[in-house]
Amino acid sequence: MILKKLRNDVLMPRVGLGVYKMTNSKETVNAVEEALKVGYRAIDTASYYKNEKEVGEAIRQSGIPREDLFITTKVWNDEQGYDETLRAFDRSLSLLGLGYIDLYLTHWPLFDKFIDTYRAIEKLYEERLIRVPGVSNHHKKHLLQLENKVNVMPMVNQVECHPYLQQRELKGFCKEREIAVTAWAPLGKGTILQDELIKELAQKYDKTPAQIILRWHLECDTIIIPKSVTPSRIKKNFELFDFFIEKKDMDKLANLDHNGRIGADPSIDDDFS
Repeated sequence: MILKKLRNDVLMPRVGLGVYKMTNSKETVNAVEEALKVGYRAIDTASYYKNEKEVGEAIRQSGIPREDLFITTKVWNDEQGYDETLRAFDRSLSLLGLGYIDLYLTHWPLFDKFIDTYRAIEKLYEERLIRVPGVSNHHKKHLLQLENKVNVMPMVNQVECHPYLQQRELKGFCKEREIAVTAWAPLGKGTILQDELIKELAQKYDKTPAQIILRWHLECDTIIIPKSVTPSRIKKNFELFDFFIEKKDMDKLANLDHNGRIGADPSIDDDFS
């Protein structure tokens, strides 16, 4: 259960470290190094995060063979467009200091550019500079537009997802198209940790509230990229494979869904710049 087989048979770790808002260079390097030491093998960064260089540094210092790692990065909105995306990819590759990227994503579906952006990602996939083509924050309407315009559909869609925003309709659509779903803000940016049901289940299973939420994601076949710079939390967020949540408790967690979105809504908004 630690690895998810994607549509092209590439194996993607189900748990990775997200590095959003890690702006302190030393803190970023230390967090990635700690995660790799604990056992993480997936790191999720982006051009927008301004820490690709630090992620690459931590990878090199870890001594872990490149083929054992799964590195994701993304093209930001002001880099979108066909030629612009190809140039943005080269910048990210250089900053990371890698020979290829495992997963490359369109960060947001910028209304007049996301199709051309994805076509560039498709070209990178054809040229084997990336192992997996993907998108982020794409709703059903965006995926349908891509379906009519491209040769290879995205294999991963990274979206906001947590118990308060469970994305069941979108996830069902993605499952039909064999598009794996990754949750960003899998803990709801911490707001859900104080939920009474979550705390009750944490006590029942002798786990932290975060572990309950992250395990719930795994039970729902969702890839997760929890972010933390605290060594103890990095470790705890990875200790998810020694318990299961009973069906009756999964049913209770399903009832927490109330479209509690904390980020922009890609099904409505067209401009994410």
